[in-house]
Amino acid sequence: MQEPIVSRKHAPETDIVHLGRRPFDHQGVVNPPVLHASTILFPDFDAFEAATRPSTDRRRVVYGRRGTPTSFALQDAIAGLEGGYDTLITPSGASAVGLALLSLLKTGDHVLMTDSCYGPTRIQCSSLLARYGVTTTFYDPAIGGAIAALIRPETAVVFMESPGSLTFEVQDVPAIVAAVAASGRDIVTVIDNTWASPYFFRPLALGVDVSVQAATKYIVGHSDALLGTITATEAVWPRLAKTVGELGIWTGPDDMYLAQRGLRTLAVRLNQHQETGLTLARWLAERPEIVQILHPGLPGSPGHALWKRDFTGASGLFGALIKPVPRPALAAFFNSLELFGMGWSWGGYESLCILADPAKSRSATHWTRPELLLRFHAGLENPDDLIADLETAFAAMAAV
Repeated sequence: MQEPIVSRKHAPETDIVHLGRRPFDHQGVVNPPVLHASTILFPDFDAFEAATRPSTDRRRVVYGRRGTPTSFALQDAIAGLEGGYDTLITPSGASAVGLALLSLLKTGDHVLMTDSCYGPTRIQCSSLLARYGVTTTFYDPAIGGAIAALIRPETAVVFMESPGSLTFEVQDVPAIVAAVAASGRDIVTVIDNTWASPYFFRPLALGVDVSVQAATKYIVGHSDALLGTITATEAVWPRLAKTVGELGIWTGPDDMYLAQRGLRTLAVRLNQHQETGLTLARWLAERPEIVQILHPGLPGSPGHALWKRDFTGASGLFGALIKPVPRPALAAFFNSLELFGMGWSWGGYESLCILADPAKSRSATHWTRPELLLRFHAGLENPDDLIADLETAFAAMAAV
């Protein structure tokens, strides 16, 4: 068995700073270099011939698309943080999900997909995979070990996302993994680990085979680059690497550098996102407009017990159900916000608030709540200023 490229040795805050960095390979430069490369030249014919032969060296430089010190640094860091054998870098979070699924599924296979998955993940199942003869069963994210009843002879992948997109259901990952193992079938477990990142959650340590992230969010952390990561165990890794290589997937070195730079402050940023998010959630919970808070880290919220058992922290993304109001009042709320932006994605330093509708993206479960769902991302601003901004917005809504 080959060893992982790197592994965690210290507290996560320390590893976040040091994993993947080899400054004395680059004349003492602290940050890994940004190398723009396609052609790689070889010093002699022997070296050229050697580059054409199979090798167990996953970090040799033979062609730009096959990896450079720029990509290796980020791969090493993410793989170490996730506790995986190795990591692949992709151009976006959606591409990371799609490539993982394409690598692990073939015509005639069946995938079990959580009903609370990211919207593009659902589309990939119902459209892309369906075109190639792969069937999907969406399941209740709260199913736990009962997922065993949904496993078929042709089931090849069980896909989780915890917490779920928009509604933040926390899945019982150990129970699902145990049910898959007990089936005795060759099924790969995959999870979207974007919400917590490997700083707050390590699914591979719980027996999951593949962890994907939209590194666009907390890894990059500054809303200025798109990136995805796929981290896997050694047993699954060759299938993923083969597909990514065959499809010629590559990510620009400048975006990889932005992810490396963002990664180094992941711990301090996520700690602040967590603190501010919980502060906002507690304040919102006391508002007369609010019916329920959907925040796994908040006692009393759905999934809190599972979150407390399996996670070491919470990110800044959460939901709030508010009493229905007419559209003009809702528009007044959003138009009065100064510090909360309206926009897709999240994970940057800025706070966001959008209106979400889970009902249109469910099939195994049904979202029938009459309330409106606001999705908040708590940024790095002063919490008191954010609360004042929301107070102004609620007052504007009430006035209309």
